[in-house]
Amino acid sequence: MIIVVMGVTGCGKTTLGEEVALRLGVAFHDADDYHPAANRAKLQSNIPLDDDDRRPWLLSLAADMPGWEQAGGAVLACSALKKKYRDLLRTGSPDMVFVYIRGDAATIAGRLKQRAQVGHDLIRDYDQILAGQFCDLEEPDDAVVVSNLLVPSEMADEAMRQLSVRGIKPCKKS
Repeated sequence: MIIVVMGVTGCGKTTLGEEVALRLGVAFHDADDYHPAANRAKLQSNIPLDDDDRRPWLLSLAADMPGWEQAGGAVLACSALKKKYRDLLRTGSPDMVFVYIRGDAATIAGRLKQRAQVGHDLIRDYDQILAGQFCDLEEPDDAVVVSNLLVPSEMADEAMRQLSVRGIKPCKKS
């Protein structure tokens, strides 16, 4: 089973994804780690990625998914903002489940300001990127939905509760 934790930048995808993967006993992958050099260069120059930039990146992730499933499953943190991006990911695992972190812009903007102070990642102008991502966001209608207003442990509890309803259970500790 592949689970994709999705949402705008700064909503908590990596934090939630790592915790859900831990609880399920599967591998965690961050889609940002799979960007080709050209995408990284654009992001570092505050140039938003377009669909032509994203397509090969998403197809590459999809191509890795059968191997992840053979290894027991995985959780992937990926923005997956548009339906067509999620459809590209589904080519690698048609039964994947999306966990959508529904974000409140003010909370996310505050997190991003903290992130910028510690040089967290590739993005230099979070305000520009965040505004663009909220414009691009097409909320999924088939996802587990978790609020980013919860603290991380509560987000994970809620995601696991909803995944359990779908038959996805935590691993048993021996």
